[in-house]
Amino acid sequence: MDSAVSAVKKYCNSLVKYSRRKTIPVQVGSVTIGGDHPIVVQSMTTIDTMDTIGSVEQTLRMVASGCELVRITAPSLKEAENLRAIKEELKKRGCNVPLVADIHFTPNAAELAAKIVEKVRVNPGNYADKKKFENIEYTDETYQTELDRIRERFTPLVEICKAHGTAMRIGTNHGSLSDRIMSRYGDTALGMVESALEFLRICEDLEYYNIVLSMKSSNTQVMVEAYRLLVQKLDEEGLKPYPLHLGVTEAGEAEDGRIKSAVGIGTLLEDGLGDTVRVSLTEEPEFEAPVAQKLVDRYHNRHEHKTIAEIDENPIDPFLYHKRQSREVVNIGASNVPRVIADLSQFEEITIKDLKNVGHFYLPEPDKWRMNDQGADYVYSGNKAIDFMLPNGLKELVDYPQWNALEDKTNRYPVFTFDQLAEAENADDQLNFIKLKADELSEDIMTLLEASNLVVMLETENEHAMPALRRFFFELVKRKLSVPVIISRNYTVTDAEEFLIHASTDFGGLLVDGFGDGVMLQVDKQSDKETQLADLKLKNETGFGILQAARTRMTKTEYISCPSCGRTLFDLQETTAMIRKRTDHLKGVKIGIMGCIVNGPGEMADADYGYVGSGKGKITLYKGQEVMKRGVASEKAVDELIDIIREDGKWLEPELVGAEL
Repeated sequence: MDSAVSAVKKYCNSLVKYSRRKTIPVQVGSVTIGGDHPIVVQSMTTIDTMDTIGSVEQTLRMVASGCELVRITAPSLKEAENLRAIKEELKKRGCNVPLVADIHFTPNAAELAAKIVEKVRVNPGNYADKKKFENIEYTDETYQTELDRIRERFTPLVEICKAHGTAMRIGTNHGSLSDRIMSRYGDTALGMVESALEFLRICEDLEYYNIVLSMKSSNTQVMVEAYRLLVQKLDEEGLKPYPLHLGVTEAGEAEDGRIKSAVGIGTLLEDGLGDTVRVSLTEEPEFEAPVAQKLVDRYHNRHEHKTIAEIDENPIDPFLYHKRQSREVVNIGASNVPRVIADLSQFEEITIKDLKNVGHFYLPEPDKWRMNDQGADYVYSGNKAIDFMLPNGLKELVDYPQWNALEDKTNRYPVFTFDQLAEAENADDQLNFIKLKADELSEDIMTLLEASNLVVMLETENEHAMPALRRFFFELVKRKLSVPVIISRNYTVTDAEEFLIHASTDFGGLLVDGFGDGVMLQVDKQSDKETQLADLKLKNETGFGILQAARTRMTKTEYISCPSCGRTLFDLQETTAMIRKRTDHLKGVKIGIMGCIVNGPGEMADADYGYVGSGKGKITLYKGQEVMKRGVASEKAVDELIDIIREDGKWLEPELVGAEL
């Protein structure tokens, strides 16, 4: 970031130029993290660590898929010791991938593992600290006493790592902050950062620097805030610029998991933060590395992007979410949820049946329209108005020349270019849209945006898209212009997964900063209508998915499910599918599905309800972080979970939800 930008808000080199943050290099076996080295992709095994051959074979599959570091859980001494056997077997098979031991509660396991593998990961909230979900009032003296106790317990691990050349990740998780940190800082990004810094300061005192840091959360807003704040605090205290490991915990599966990961990780990569990446999916681990690689690959030549005008000062607080204050125009802006606009402008003809691809269904028998949870709020028809009556509540946007010629303008609103609006003699009294490019910031345009019935449709062709669009929002904030803004971008879909990642990064990075009153993912003209309708459906669903991942509009059940690991006490993928089948009609409800008690109450802090493995065939059920039932037989656990949701007044019968559609 340029020196003119407020140092208090500094967390990256530049808000307008792609520039990767320069960190110290950290050696992990044959792999170097940070410095001038490429971003490293890693993942974690899901096999029981005591299953040597199973762990080896899964590791080989992960490496084949692009994984450069492999993390393996070591919850006790026996698993830590078996890392040696896994490592030896991998070498026999010609694989020298560096291994990372994942440690939670057991310092003795960490100390043993550090003598065997190339890196250990410790979670400050669990390692040598207390996590009993107790509220304790700490005086400065008692707080320091606890820090002294942690130093004493942590120092042997640091000394072993120094002696053996072993790297360390100090990885804070939002949901597993210690009671001590929670008591002083609360459930905050600052608490996450301070939790890591306490351990980091000990390392620096002991002259140990082979360290990577992470700030992971299932909440993308919190995750982004914490990483930014961490960088700012490192600089503020004069600590070394340590490499950052990026990840969204419990992202979930399929499209939702990919979107959520890209919103969090991609937002940070856009600003040049991140030296190693893990995408955490509730899928086989070999599916994670290719997704992470697609995220990383986008930045290989990003520095060549079109120039974006400089920023003198960041007008927002990047460390705390605040929605930009916009005025209300009909149902857009202000306190309204972000709207989704479906782009139909490239279709030669639109039929009633086609609208099912944007969540609106016409049923001839009762002669009624129904809408699902992902029903678009507006449709943009371009230069050709739709020739049938739209369902109640769905509104149409039409290019100004065609709109002006319409006899019936009910629930139809014009879309202007700047020149058209400047010269127009006719406009809608309530709602008008203006198409603008992100680099169009003239005084004439800014004056025009003061109109009370105007909404901007903002787009950019800049490869560095998110910062280019953000620059426009910064200017609106600086000028105190409250015009609502719909973010719009065009993507040609050749790879659906890559599209999800790119769109989620571009839109999500703005939404987590409180920018955007709606989204429109533009649809390409295709050679055949079937392909074009599929593109329309994909982009409509993606728009809703991005809004949910960014925590700005909840339209479906969210599953905060951990990626399976060697501690998992049940088949996570099968269980998640079973719970989803019974509960996926509960709009806006968040359900945590955790394979073990380590990733249980803490890691699902953002969930409304929790399903946690607590023993072989046994499940503990939560409401928030409160235990509701312990030791429930797994075959009865889903029914018991539904009973808890029902007693809480949030259960709806699926058939009733279907009837409302």
